[in-house]
Amino acid sequence: MSTMFLRSLLLPLMALATWSHGMSRGQQRPSSLDAASNTLQYHGGPLLTKPNGINVYLIWYGGFSLKDRNSITDFFASFASPGRRQGPSVSTWWRTISTYKDKTGKPVSDTVRLVKQVGDVYSSGKTLKRAQLANFVKSKIESKIFPLDPNGIYLVLTAKDVTVERFCMGSCGFHDSILVGGSTRVVFAHVGDPTVQCPGLCAWPYALPAYGPPGPALVAPNGIGTDGMIINIATLLAGATTNPFKTGYFQGDALAPLEAVTACPGIFGAGAYPGYPGALLVDKMSKASYNAYGANGRKFLLPATWDLIRLNCKVIT
Repeated sequence: MSTMFLRSLLLPLMALATWSHGMSRGQQRPSSLDAASNTLQYHGGPLLTKPNGINVYLIWYGGFSLKDRNSITDFFASFASPGRRQGPSVSTWWRTISTYKDKTGKPVSDTVRLVKQVGDVYSSGKTLKRAQLANFVKSKIESKIFPLDPNGIYLVLTAKDVTVERFCMGSCGFHDSILVGGSTRVVFAHVGDPTVQCPGLCAWPYALPAYGPPGPALVAPNGIGTDGMIINIATLLAGATTNPFKTGYFQGDALAPLEAVTACPGIFGAGAYPGYPGALLVDKMSKASYNAYGANGRKFLLPATWDLIRLNCKVIT
């Protein structure tokens, strides 16, 4: 099984090394892309383009509080609900991703929806290999708990006390694909709760990195670990839809690609630079920082996306 690493997934230290790569002092487009191409390359393969939306099938592995579950399910609900009438939203953030088109001109689906979720209380213990995550997904499809959906994303979320191979070791999540039924390939992904294991790596800017530029951690609107997971889920959704089978939009090594969000590490608002996420909105009461409104009054922080039209990292406004 070939694994697609998200090597820049919320890694502020890596932003130090990659931000200036290929960018002269006069340029105003910070990114991790090679200046020679200045864009994500399309490699001719399929994207997730079903007109009626991308279905997400969610496995909660381990123990999650009701508060954390509600925050994450509200994030998915926000693709359909604009939240406040005025201001940036999750649905407007996704519009940049829906400009990515396949070789026939079909765009990535313009919405994402959570259609089914199931729990798993440590059925395979608290130390997992990536291959086990793939098997979880495959077993849920083969047992008819989840339908076989070639335009869906099967997402495994692991609790804070679960150790997953390579998680927190330069990776905050990954997406890949597996063959089911001998002929149908489907996309699956993993994101872990970084609260205990690596908040500074996978929940930045809501936690301080172990090494890197100094600066205060921001206040998280939904909790440090939960907001870290939401940022990483958003990153994976963007990558999995625009590069589901290692033949879509990416630059670099297909096994460790820069994708729609990981091409823009550490950028959340205007004026971002290594160690500073950029200008964000701040809640007057809680002092929480965010850049998007969501369903049920939620506030979220969403990463910059690579804009194929303007050829820069686009922050939500």
